[in-house]
Amino acid sequence: MSEKRYIVELTPEARRIAERFEWHYTPRHGSWLNMAEAELSVPGRQCLARRMPDVSTLENHTTAWLVHRNKHHVNADWQFTNEQVRTKLKNLYPLI
Repeated sequence: MSEKRYIVELTPEARRIAERFEWHYTPRHGSWLNMAEAELSVPGRQCLARRMPDVSTLENHTTAWLVHRNKHHVNADWQFTNEQVRTKLKNLYPLI
């Protein structure tokens, strides 16, 4: 079975857009990353799960949701302290 290889050449416009991103590589197995992903999915489930007729309605709903969330001090419940993380994942985090 022959292996096919494809070379992707970015167009100048695609390259210009791609260069705007700053990439940060993080460990996939870190529990903090799972918590961050969960927090980032909250607006989609609580606020953006329905069709909005226009941009101004979207902005109004998103702002009202954000004000409510901040007013009630909603935050992530982190399970580890810095010391516990450095002990458990000592090979991933350098000593300071």
